[in-house]
Amino acid sequence: MKIAYFDTIAGVSGDMTLGAFVSAGLPLDELGREVGKLNLEGVELQASHISRSGITAVKLDVVITSTPTKHRHLKDVYEIIDASSLSDRVKTDARKIFMEVAKAEAKVHNSTIEKVHFHEVGALDSIVDIVGAAICFEKFGIEAVYSSPVKLGHGGYIEAEHGKLPLPGPATTEILRQYPTLLTDIPFELTTPTGAAIIKSMSQGLLSMEQLKIHSIGYGAGTREIPQVPNLLRIMIGEMPQALAADELVMIETNIDDMNPEIYPYVIEKLIAAGANDAYLVPVIMKKGRPGILLSALTARSKMDEALRVIFGQTSTIGVRIIPTERKKLQREQREVQTKFGPVKVKAIIFEGSERLVPEFEECKRLAEAHKLPLMEVYKMVEKQLE
Repeated sequence: MKIAYFDTIAGVSGDMTLGAFVSAGLPLDELGREVGKLNLEGVELQASHISRSGITAVKLDVVITSTPTKHRHLKDVYEIIDASSLSDRVKTDARKIFMEVAKAEAKVHNSTIEKVHFHEVGALDSIVDIVGAAICFEKFGIEAVYSSPVKLGHGGYIEAEHGKLPLPGPATTEILRQYPTLLTDIPFELTTPTGAAIIKSMSQGLLSMEQLKIHSIGYGAGTREIPQVPNLLRIMIGEMPQALAADELVMIETNIDDMNPEIYPYVIEKLIAAGANDAYLVPVIMKKGRPGILLSALTARSKMDEALRVIFGQTSTIGVRIIPTERKKLQREQREVQTKFGPVKVKAIIFEGSERLVPEFEECKRLAEAHKLPLMEVYKMVEKQLE
């Protein structure tokens, strides 16, 4: 699986992202031709090689010569993207990134996604940055994105349309809610809303670097020199064995010894509906020899609040343990195969180039009820046809 790893040495921004991909090998004129499909007048990409702490990086600038538009709403940005001749993948990824910005702006300004208007992010250079990033992902054939904890500046201020704002900026902070970050003592804006949205919308989380076989490396340079750190974003592009695909999760645990056991199945059902990857019960012996239940829920950090609401709202516990953990997983896909029952959805599990087809429980249950057959018999019949 081909991945891009964002090493946020000094944060991440849209122009640093494009610069890093150009540094990694994407020709500037090819990127420019694709950006040209947006049909934006007065937009030009310029790139130069500069040195940061002795490391050669690409400083990419989006030069605007046309008269700027004051504000744009999300629908205005979507119309520009949809009217272009860019690929469906690029359009989809670009919309996804812009949606992260829209949700954050709406939250910060107590508005709605439809009503919120973009300032800096609605400007042509930010549109080019976001769509350009989506173009880069496609050009390099990136199948998954990972990152280091995103670096944030702190202790300074930035000037925005609404006035002076503290660092990290409110929109950036809102976008990166539930995503791993690292607050520094650097009083500059290291990560912009555009850069944060690219990471949040596209990344699957953190990555243990020993899993990555690196093919190319690119460095994108920020605008200013920062005394504390090289002002760079490093993007590493390479292959990660599909058998070692991993994501960052949290395990939420709590011990309970004072609840009606009839309630537990309902709690498990609610946790799964809230997005937990898994939820289960283990009988335990607690203090004073009391029998109890260990309730565990495995969930993505972005879904943690929903899981906590279920646990605190539906059980008698007054405290939980939260344990960061890493999950390694095989690639899985859903397929539809023809059987004597007609089309049936099955799970394809892929490992080292070979795949194994496994019946889905809900499909077998549906067939058993529809044909008035024992569930076990349906499993056997479907498995035999899969063989």
